Amino acid sequence: MLKNGCRALGKASAGGGKNKERRVKKATEAYLNKAVLLSKKLHDTDLRLLADDMQTLSLAIVLDRFIELLDKHIDLVDRRLLKGEQIPHQEKMFSVFEDYTEWVNKGKSRPNVELGKKVSITTDQYGLILDHLVMENCADSQIVIQTADRLLPLYKIDSWSFDKGYYHKDNKAHLKESIDQVVMPKKGKRNKTETTEETTAAFKELNNKHSAVESNINELEHCGLNRCPDKGYPAFKRYVAMGITAYNLKRIGRELLKQEREALKRQKKKSYKTAS
Repeated sequence: MLKNGCRALGKASAGGGKNKERRVKKATEAYLNKAVLLSKKLHDTDLRLLADDMQTLSLAIVLDRFIELLDKHIDLVDRRLLKGEQIPHQEKMFSVFEDYTEWVNKGKSRPNVELGKKVSITTDQYGLILDHLVMENCADSQIVIQTADRLLPLYKIDSWSFDKGYYHKDNKAHLKESIDQVVMPKKGKRNKTETTEETTAAFKELNNKHSAVESNINELEHCGLNRCPDKGYPAFKRYVAMGITAYNLKRIGRELLKQEREALKRQKKKSYKTAS
């Protein structure tokens, strides 16, 4: 069976020992032979011609999509394991169910990578999220200018801080045209001017405040964004927006409750003084 062939190939690839390359090639050929036979059988059987109702037709259309993914998987396995090609990252497939899934390099030791989708958030001084962007196979530094172009017409921004991953000299120059204090630490070696700028008290203070973003991200995960149960890319984007809305409502509610408690304390204190 195809599943057994997949397991045998995975075992051969993960194991060691003598003649590993030959064993992997043999397991790959056996696996691909079964996969090709299945693909041929599915191509020869067009369920759309047999469909006599809308439900069967819709299932046939879904099946066509999975046949395409099967053919792509066969091609990738053949090129990678038999022909020894280095598959370009944009051609790789990480999920047959949610095909928008990306390989996300986190830049941390554990875990160093995740499968999912990167989301960039912009918060204000109160921790509320003003803007978010579901990123499409792009680096952090590639979205700074478009984010600024969205936010600058809407808000008066005196200072804006970023992680190192967002750094690019063009990004910094673009932001400095409209913002007094741009905190964008440089990746790599700094020149004398950059070193002087990044060691000022104002730069350090704003850069230290930026660490609060990590707690915002953690709080977002507790608002449901650690995993998306919805299916499909449009539903994923909607779920992200709903999670961010829940986060903002939670923050606003927490502040209102805090103000209400402080008002009650002042009222009790005033009443106590009056009674005395």
